[in-house]
This record gives sequence, structure tokens and C-alpha cells, in this order.
Amino acid sequence: MKPNLKPKRIELEALRRDQLIQATLAVIDKVGLADASIILIAKQAKLSTGIIHHYFGDKSGLLVAVMQYIMQALGRDTLARKQQLPVEFANSAKQQLCAVIDANLSEQQLHSAISKTWLTFWAASMHHPQLKRLHHINAQRLYSNLSYQFGRNLPKVRARFAAKGLSALIEGLWLRGALEPENFDVLTAKQIAYEYIDQYLSA
Repeated sequence: MKPNLKPKRIELEALRRDQLIQATLAVIDKVGLADASIILIAKQAKLSTGIIHHYFGDKSGLLVAVMQYIMQALGRDTLARKQQLPVEFANSAKQQLCAVIDANLSEQQLHSAISKTWLTFWAASMHHPQLKRLHHINAQRLYSNLSYQFGRNLPKVRARFAAKGLSALIEGLWLRGALEPENFDVLTAKQIAYEYIDQYLSA
């Protein structure tokens, strides 16, 4: 009876995909997307260019996979922060909203490689349908999350309005941190967002 090699093949595929995603992040961090060639990425990953074409098709397909990876990591971090809240805050709109803010303005999301890839993604999404779709999904996910939490304490219309404002504020604060990391005070940025929440929930 022949051994089942499928699990090992799946593990190897996952490992190679992760290698290429991490390599892409590193190369974008060093040279930007325009100069992040398939050859450079393959060299960084210590794999052949053929492997990239096999798993992702082309550079655009690889960028889509990288952004899916980053978004999934952000989603997991947000969920983990909510789950780590003390029991008495599990149903607190304010604490749940603060957890979303903390995840989006975390050290991970403001890391040079991640922030540069986000900026690249935003620019590329204006010209690439699949990236545009990912951008819409990410924006809608953030808005829905915020809207639901505000809705615990506010009427629906007011909650939606507050969610749109906080979503824009989070993205604006993150953008400032990504563009001027040396002058960015993340604690002050978070406090600005926290006070926005208080203005709505205490009104």
C-alpha cells in the first residue's frame, strides 16, 4: 500500500506560500512595489520564480495573497483583543470599540513592511479589480464592526453615522503613523479615537 503523500504536499505548499508572502513584504519594505520584481522576491524567499507563477500566477496575484494575509492577521488580532477583555466588559460597546482601535493602530499594523504594503495596496486597488474588491471588503468589515458596537447604545441612524466617522478617523490616524512614523505618538492617536467614542456614547 502506497503512503498518503497528500498531507505532506499540502504542508509544503503552505510553507512555500508563507515564504513567498514574507519575502514579498520584505522586498516591498526595501524597494517598494514598482521595483519588487518576481526575481527579487524569489531570491529573498530562496525559491525559484517558477514557484511564484505556479502558486500565484503573477505579481498581482501575489499581492492579492499578501493583502489577504495581512487582513486575516488584523481580523485575528481584533478578535483576540475582544476575547481577552474581562468578563464585565464583554458586552461593553466602548471596550469593544477600543479593542478595534488598538488592533488597527497596533505595532504590527504600523510595522514598516506592513504599512508600506497597505499603502501600495490602496494605490493599486484603484486600477486592479480584485484588489478593489478586497479594499471594499476590508472597509465594509470595519464599518460593520463599528456600527454594530455603536448600535448597542445608539439608535441605528446615529450608530451608522458614528461608525463612518470612527472608521475615517482610524484610517486617518493610521495613515499619519505610516507616513511619519518618527513623529507619530501612537498613545496620543489612540486617545484621540477613544475620546471620539466617548463623545458619542456619553451624549
